[in-house]
Amino acid sequence: MDNCKQQLDFFTQGWLDRQRELITVIQEETKRTEEKEEAGYKLLTGSILRALQKINKAKRLEGEAVISAPPFFHSAGRGDPKFWGHNDGPTVVVWESSSESEQEQWSNKMVKSKDWVVRCRLKAKNEEQRPFEVDGKEIFSNRSKLTKAKAGEKRDKKGGKGQSVRWKAWWHQSNIKCAVVEEYASCWVDQDCHGMWQTKQK
Repeated sequence: MDNCKQQLDFFTQGWLDRQRELITVIQEETKRTEEKEEAGYKLLTGSILRALQKINKAKRLEGEAVISAPPFFHSAGRGDPKFWGHNDGPTVVVWESSSESEQEQWSNKMVKSKDWVVRCRLKAKNEEQRPFEVDGKEIFSNRSKLTKAKAGEKRDKKGGKGQSVRWKAWWHQSNIKCAVVEEYASCWVDQDCHGMWQTKQK
């Protein structure tokens, strides 16, 4: 309950004098999230976002939705839509959660910064190079060889394992359980970025 209150307080502090606008924003964000989920997108869990944040000590979250962005980021938004805080500082970017125009807006800012971490699905063979891949490097992916699952171990269709996304319409059902990710994903940083993952790899 304390965590829920913390998130509500953190979100509403910037909307105290704009309550009507806040209601509209939540309605629009809910509709948008439902459409994204119908298209196959699943929101990331707080634990995954926290892990991404630790890579570059991120202050800002770029992506996701106003109804799901966690309060441990000092600021959050998606392109022009700003949920709270200032639009600067080390950033975690959830690529597929943003529209093409929102991705373009962030890509224009990316050129001036090296403090970013992008979480994205793996690129298809015939897909064009994405902006962050030009000056970035992949530091992690959940690729795995198809292996026989151990007793009781959950695996996705490609043989991967892990519960890092939320169930569809989880906020309607108060369902805090996590779902097994059903696609390969990777994590990218700027070529000159040095972070905590390097210490573990040595």
